[in-house]
Amino acid sequence: MSAHDKPDIRRHMERLTAEGVDVVRVTYPDLIGTDRARDVLVDHLPAACEHGLAFCRAVYHTTPQGDVVPVPGGLDAGLPDVTVRPDLSTLTTLPWEPGVATCLGEVTDPATGAPAPESPRDLLRTVLAHCAEQGLRPIVGPELEYFLLEQTAAGWRRHPGTTGAVYTAGLRADPSNHLLRTLRHLRDLGIGVITGNHEFDGGQYEINLTHSDALDAADRSFRFKAAVKELARRDGLLATFMAKPFGDAGGSGFHLHLSCDDAEARNAFDDPAGAHGLSAVARHAIAGIVAHAPALAALLNPTVNSYKRFGPDTLAPWLIDWGLDNRSAMVRIPPERGAGARLELRLGDASANPYLAIAATLAAALLGIRAGEEPSPPLEGYGYDTARSALLPTDLSAALDALEADTDLADLLGKDFTTSYLTYKRNEVERFQRHVTDWEFTEYAYHL
Repeated sequence: MSAHDKPDIRRHMERLTAEGVDVVRVTYPDLIGTDRARDVLVDHLPAACEHGLAFCRAVYHTTPQGDVVPVPGGLDAGLPDVTVRPDLSTLTTLPWEPGVATCLGEVTDPATGAPAPESPRDLLRTVLAHCAEQGLRPIVGPELEYFLLEQTAAGWRRHPGTTGAVYTAGLRADPSNHLLRTLRHLRDLGIGVITGNHEFDGGQYEINLTHSDALDAADRSFRFKAAVKELARRDGLLATFMAKPFGDAGGSGFHLHLSCDDAEARNAFDDPAGAHGLSAVARHAIAGIVAHAPALAALLNPTVNSYKRFGPDTLAPWLIDWGLDNRSAMVRIPPERGAGARLELRLGDASANPYLAIAATLAAALLGIRAGEEPSPPLEGYGYDTARSALLPTDLSAALDALEADTDLADLLGKDFTTSYLTYKRNEVERFQRHVTDWEFTEYAYHL
């Protein structure tokens, strides 16, 4: 039976045609979480499902400036293909693009049929399989911030530049109604958006997604970021999830709320009789995340710019610690218990690839659960005292070294993936170190 005759594909095609859709955008995340895609005419969807769409594997190794990094399996192998097949279970219409639907793509090696080594979605699946061996089903709630920018003759500036409008909504903080339009489009996209508001700095917004199974949460976060950037472009604006785009403003975070269901679908983090109302599983997970925090930074704070977001009095983590309902801690335990018992990892910034951020966090938590160790006492008070807790890596190079040295975490994530990631990101560090910045010219050119 050809793909065209398969009932599920035919059913999707009939539905799309009835809805006036003639194009399906098949999209997947690259190594840094940017969406890569191809538009497929609906009549050719069966062929795409049967034979797949060919992409050069080196798209995983291509920098934002268009250079191909010499990662094993790319340039050295003659720039081979990967195959991307539409995952029709994720098919949905684009509310703002008439006639277009979109779905995620499954990325495989055409020679073996196995997942591509750099595929972020499949890396998360691998970690989730290890969690299932422990009888745990991770639940994740993502929180993402971003800046909205407009271009002027003097360069990009925040849109709007309103200050002091944290936790506000409406025209006072959002005079072009960007947030309302975006929330409604994202609602219609069906990715589980629940709330939005203007954040601390001018032109900064936060939109929260509901919690769900970890893979679904990563899928929705990936689609969320791509959709927000697309919607901003439609308005002639730029939405950026860069960690810290301006020196005089704070950064944008990617906070992860994490809990786990056990085999009986009960929250495995809750225990009224346990210390702080947390189960042993929860405490071990906290201990694991704290123990592997330096390596986690390489994946949750993945750019040279990421480390400019950290520091005292930023409400971004600076030290490796945890606390009870304490927003100055790296790991915060919200006050809810029972079904709402969870931890909030505040380490990540908005530039992180959602699949890699969630996979790495779960891997560190799982290592803690396997080790069965208790965390240190929780932070009390304002947590930016370096005499009380160890410092996180202060730059990307140090974080990458920590990831390479953390063999337990690297092994759980997979050696092939870790090698590719380290090679790709060390190239970023090298390119930055060779680049002459505006700051350097301003600082030195006239006086030296």
